Amino acid sequence: MRKKISRFLLLIAVLLFQACAAQSQLVLDELETVTKEKLEYYLYYPEEYAASENEDFGLLLFLHGGGESGRDIKEIKTSGPPKLLAEGKQFPFLILAPQNPYEKKWWNTEAVMQLLDSVTQNNRVDKRRIYLTGLSRGGSAVWELATQYPDKFAAMAVVCGMAPLPYAHWIDENMPIWVFHGEKDEVIDVEESDRMVEKLQNMGYNVRYTRYKDAGHNVWGKAYTTDSLYTWMAKQKRLN
Repeated sequence: MRKKISRFLLLIAVLLFQACAAQSQLVLDELETVTKEKLEYYLYYPEEYAASENEDFGLLLFLHGGGESGRDIKEIKTSGPPKLLAEGKQFPFLILAPQNPYEKKWWNTEAVMQLLDSVTQNNRVDKRRIYLTGLSRGGSAVWELATQYPDKFAAMAVVCGMAPLPYAHWIDENMPIWVFHGEKDEVIDVEESDRMVEKLQNMGYNVRYTRYKDAGHNVWGKAYTTDSLYTWMAKQKRLN
């Protein structure tokens, strides 16, 4: 009798399992998403811009680091080209400096590109002379933009950013690159830049590397006060 009950219970269990399995389905569907981002930004115009109505100018896109994210937008004037502008330095090209609105999120690079395209279309910008630079978290976003939009930029400068080493070959091989990093960086290890630069150079890319001895993470003060950086950048122009 017990054997019959056990067999009956086993049969019920098998049938229940088969019923549950029959109800499992893999459903194909789709959803069109819409992502909106509010980006505040500063836009600098060279002195010559207003007087040269028939001339197109280059544009430098600058992405700040994590310390300025999600705060008062005035804080982005504390580093990089915006700091130099606040101190009175003049540049030969426009400078676009958006703010990452999230303190603990990465840059929304798709939104940044939408902003860049809008500014480019509504101003006299030479699309063959769009430059790219960023520091720390912004430097990481610069590497990302270079891999995802290889036909966009004429030159790029990266300051102590994390590098997407496996995707180095996605970067335009004709775009000049200048990398800056401190040897004693405890936030983003200098090996991030070491390995990326080595790989790019081995592939024949045009890469400059400034590796600051005995310097930590905060090397942007040195990097962005390198006057030759901007003269080098202003000379670059895409062929197509």
